[in-house]
Amino acid sequence: MRFLKNKLAVVIILLSVTFLSLIGYSVNRDKMSFVENGVGVTINSVQGIIFNGFFKMKNSFKFITNISDVKKENEELKKTNSELQSKQLEYTASIKENVRLRKMLNFSSQKEQYNYVGADINGLCGNSFSDGFTINKGENKGIKKGMVAMTGDGLVGQVTSVGDNWSIVQCLSNENIAVAGLVDRTRDNNGIVKGYTDEKNKSLAQIQRLSLDSKIKKGDVIVTSGLGGIYPAGIRIGSVLSVHEDKGEVMKSAIIKPYVDFSKIEEVFIVVPTDTKAGEIKY
Repeated sequence: MRFLKNKLAVVIILLSVTFLSLIGYSVNRDKMSFVENGVGVTINSVQGIIFNGFFKMKNSFKFITNISDVKKENEELKKTNSELQSKQLEYTASIKENVRLRKMLNFSSQKEQYNYVGADINGLCGNSFSDGFTINKGENKGIKKGMVAMTGDGLVGQVTSVGDNWSIVQCLSNENIAVAGLVDRTRDNNGIVKGYTDEKNKSLAQIQRLSLDSKIKKGDVIVTSGLGGIYPAGIRIGSVLSVHEDKGEVMKSAIIKPYVDFSKIEEVFIVVPTDTKAGEIKY
């Protein structure tokens, strides 16, 4: 490649000297001869072509030698973009966690008679949250069977098994879980809330055993009543979707949409009574 460059340089120099000699020879004459003019035009044209070709080749060589730099720069840009995306995900996760903690703080400030142990979800006990899930806290953190699990949005369920550093929580969506419920607006407190699955296999809940003259209606808020001492009073459960009458049983029931989306929970808070020495959990 260097040999080609040197050859081009020699040709350009020879043409330039020839062209300058013609100019010097004819500078003292009024008019250039036809032959001189033709030679000059030819040399000038050839010289221009060679110069243009030379610089194009030079630019091509420069581009080729810069390919490695371009690749390096491209890799650095990709890395920077990946880092920015990771930071964005971390930032979004932090915001969501902050919202969840604020909701929980609002509840705990109203229920100061309990302690709250935060726990992360490790995995499912079956095919879905309705079958229960494991958390990464157990007896080593004071958790016992029968304690209530919740999030800032509302009731999740109850602890059914406990190990040294793990526990199993059954969700409200499980039909085996029963909670004493209260209609917040009407103060009807004789309802029992259980898990319920609709025809689309969607996890909901149902409040049963309400009196036939209950004024419950769509949109009403259902909370834990605290009766029986199994669940603390005032934990939000969900809102009423529809009301149904069973005149044969002389009672009403209602389908509830839980405030907690059981398929999306990432952590829970275990509600710990301040006095758990007796062994039996009572709220």
